[in-house]
Amino acid sequence: MKKIALFFACLLIGGIALAQSHWVGTWGTAPQLVENHNNPPSPGLGNNSLRQIVQVSIGGERVRLKLTNEFSAGTTQIKAVELAIAKTAGSSSEIDESSTVSLTFDGKAGVTMPAKGKAVSDPVDFKIGPRENVAITIHYGSASSTSVSGHPGSRTTSYLKSGNTTNFSNATKADHWYNILALEVEAPEEAGAVAILGNSITDGRGSTTNQQNRWADVLSRRLLANEPTSQVGVLNMGIGGNCVLGGGLGPTGSSRYQRDLLGQEGVKWIILFEAVNDLGGAQNGVQTAKRIIDVYKQIIREAHAKGIYVFGATITPFKGNNYYSADHEKGRSTINRWIRTTQMLDGVIDFDEAVRNPQDPEAMQSQFLFENDWLHLNAKGYETMGECIDLNLFTKTDPVSEVEDEEEPYDNNALWMEAEDLPTTVSGTAFQLEEDQAASKGKYLETVAPTSTVTPTDSAYILAVPFTVSAADTYYIYARVLCPTWDDDSYFVSVDGALTNSFVNGLQTPSWEWKELYHGNLMAGMHTLYIGGREDGACLDKLCITTNPEPPSGMGGTATPSSIAPQSVHIPSAAPFETYSLSGVRLTTLPTAGIFIEVCRADDGTIFSRKVVVKP
Repeated sequence: MKKIALFFACLLIGGIALAQSHWVGTWGTAPQLVENHNNPPSPGLGNNSLRQIVQVSIGGERVRLKLTNEFSAGTTQIKAVELAIAKTAGSSSEIDESSTVSLTFDGKAGVTMPAKGKAVSDPVDFKIGPRENVAITIHYGSASSTSVSGHPGSRTTSYLKSGNTTNFSNATKADHWYNILALEVEAPEEAGAVAILGNSITDGRGSTTNQQNRWADVLSRRLLANEPTSQVGVLNMGIGGNCVLGGGLGPTGSSRYQRDLLGQEGVKWIILFEAVNDLGGAQNGVQTAKRIIDVYKQIIREAHAKGIYVFGATITPFKGNNYYSADHEKGRSTINRWIRTTQMLDGVIDFDEAVRNPQDPEAMQSQFLFENDWLHLNAKGYETMGECIDLNLFTKTDPVSEVEDEEEPYDNNALWMEAEDLPTTVSGTAFQLEEDQAASKGKYLETVAPTSTVTPTDSAYILAVPFTVSAADTYYIYARVLCPTWDDDSYFVSVDGALTNSFVNGLQTPSWEWKELYHGNLMAGMHTLYIGGREDGACLDKLCITTNPEPPSGMGGTATPSSIAPQSVHIPSAAPFETYSLSGVRLTTLPTAGIFIEVCRADDGTIFSRKVVVKP
């Protein structure tokens, strides 16, 4: 009886020890079918040896290795695998020979992976420190070199040598990884990993080969140096050229997130940072953005069901790249605005704000450019990205968000203006006040002057609307218009500049509808919108100035009382601080004769515009 009791006690203790094992990914990569031009060079994998180097994040004393054959058409035979501490981060094949350990798979030295299969090694004692370089040496049996599962964008050199060998002097070099999937460590219960869904900007295009300076590497080093986050591993699941929805390189983000994010060992946090490749090839930027957001929402729901936090990272600017167009920028703005405002995410990482040009927010700062492609960043740019992340995100203890697909406000910071309140310089001449119950507040302005393709020079044809924005950004100005035919569907429009040949056409709509008049980059501070009559019969109901790339709906929001002042208001103490010609040119001195627009500020801070007639 005592022997039986002791036997069950040993089983119980062993079971408890097994239950307490906590595996966490310390390094990982996202696999794909390797493209032909990235396949293993001569002499190939079959019956040869390959040494690959990875730099881990968190350390440990017991590890296991995962291999993949998921995208290969045939079997891949592995005869043996060794781990060792590498002497470099990839610039040489040298290792600390004394650190070498051999792996086993179900107690055997080798393993044969079937097509679409994987393999996991048995745990082995192997001490590695934080950010230490590990050499993984694989001795192949039969293996294809034309249908290979791997990761082309390793930014790290691998070494291929003929035969079964551990001597990699004069080996063939290739900056790719083949068959390796993840390295995991047995870690304390409080340890966890962050998995990053990304494309080439996460994969590291523009970083320095063998220097491990992707933004994810910068983040990892910061986490390790910070005591509260020193047990956080970082798993870079970026694939160059990858898309969320379709096309691109590798399996789509929507098809791989369950493996690359939710399927990682010990994952406690997820960062979503994709979509630029989807937008670059989009036919409709906003519609594509909405589909991407739907995928993000699904990932969030599934992650939250597992108790995993999800952070959204804003898409970095790409103006100057051939991906850029006004429509694609609308898509980027749509995703970024959702990331910044949704309650579904557990945190925001604002890469866009960190690297964009303050003078031109749709483009990144030139100091961060890689090969001047205006899309990828250089090492300095990646350092800036990694440094901008708030490490407190990885110390969260609150329950994950339970918000479900909330209805978000259009834009809490939008400026709304009723057309009938705009400062018309001559009432009833070019813009006539009309009534319509379908219009906001029942009133609107109709252009009644004859149609003209010539820029107006008479103040009666121009609405000068001063407004103020609090931050530099890309702004959109929408108008609620009624333009029944092609012959009455345009206005001259300009912001802070001359109206000359600056017009918006094609506003035709059979009923009241919001149409875009302008979009562009504005600095924080005072600006003036000019609207000039161009075709009689065009009807203007309301204006909206916003950072939202999507137009409002319905009647829009409530007009902002302080945004403009009616022309009829007389404030004796007002002093002009800007003067413009009727063509929109800002004047430093008032000429001796002519008709001009003055933008004034009263003692109480009220801003308004007025016509000034100077007689010789």
